Amino acid sequence: MAHIVQVGAGSGGMVVLDLLARESRVKQITIIEPDIYKPHNAIRHYFPPGAAGLPKSELARNWLLAQRPDLEVHCLNVDLLSSSAQPQIESAVANADLGVCAVDNEPAKYHWDALMRKYRKAWTLGEVLSGGIGGFVHVFRPGGPCYGCVASFLKRSVEVDNSPPPDYSQPGGAVHEVTIPASKASITAIASWHALVTLELLENPDYDPGFTSLLITLRKVPQVFDEALKLYRFRIEQMRECLFCGEAAPTGAAEDLDVALAQALDRLAHA
Repeated sequence: MAHIVQVGAGSGGMVVLDLLARESRVKQITIIEPDIYKPHNAIRHYFPPGAAGLPKSELARNWLLAQRPDLEVHCLNVDLLSSSAQPQIESAVANADLGVCAVDNEPAKYHWDALMRKYRKAWTLGEVLSGGIGGFVHVFRPGGPCYGCVASFLKRSVEVDNSPPPDYSQPGGAVHEVTIPASKASITAIASWHALVTLELLENPDYDPGFTSLLITLRKVPQVFDEALKLYRFRIEQMRECLFCGEAAPTGAAEDLDVALAQALDRLAHA
């Protein structure tokens, strides 16, 4: 009777949702997704162009129920960072067994991490690198390293293409080589790994995949990845000096934590 709460129902998030929903032990899913489906989404999504204009969360719900009529699906058509939506979001998180993050917005990842740590929930995160050259799958547990620890470690230790996400709102416009959108195949590959790890963790909370972060290379890229289709496992420890969960991390009211989060992200951006 597992309940999963997932933020993000985009092209990668839908792959994860679809695979999780097909497992009989998953009985309830809460989807947090504020976006509206747009025509240019169709090339990387399950939904047809004719669905443009409808909420992604509702389209996701209909898709899941078509496969699993017995599944209980709740939709929160809200922005994860919206202050007015926090009571709804926190209620869903508090009642879930496991969290899943499928967004590419950095402030949202840090906010999700803070929610998971507040309610002591394990969670997973999948990230597709720009251009679909590879991606990461991360596993987080209560008391372990937070997203800040992992992001800081990988920034120092792993050289990957960290270009800003491509602008999908102008799919016909000129784009720089490193911001070419990932293909549906690349997105699906990383999302499938993400779903596999999530299901293992759901079945066994003590599951040890042998990594905190798994880097999956999909293409050989000069000066970035020497080989295609190679796995790199990273065990990452909690950092005492982490700005988010370490000894120097602030404690206090939610409003104070929001201010501290913004300040910490600003310091990381200028590091």
